[in-house]
Amino acid sequence: MKKTGIVRTMDELGRIVLPKEFRQVLDIRERDSLEIFAEGGRIILKKYEPTCIFCGGDKEITLFHDKRVCRDCIEQLKVQE
Repeated sequence: MKKTGIVRTMDELGRIVLPKEFRQVLDIRERDSLEIFAEGGRIILKKYEPTCIFCGGDKEITLFHDKRVCRDCIEQLKVQE
């Protein structure tokens, strides 16, 4: 992991501000969702990208009964009928 030299203080509500440079490089915009992971004593933030519940793909996602499914998996499900 590369050090950036940037330090931020958490406020009383547990919030921190991500530096503008990070937001620009990672294409994170106001109101975007972030996933939060904990790994080996580290907190990892990742821009949330909706994926298929079956294969994890992120191309041509459709909502079906509030579940995200990609076009390829929909086609595979049709064949199994």
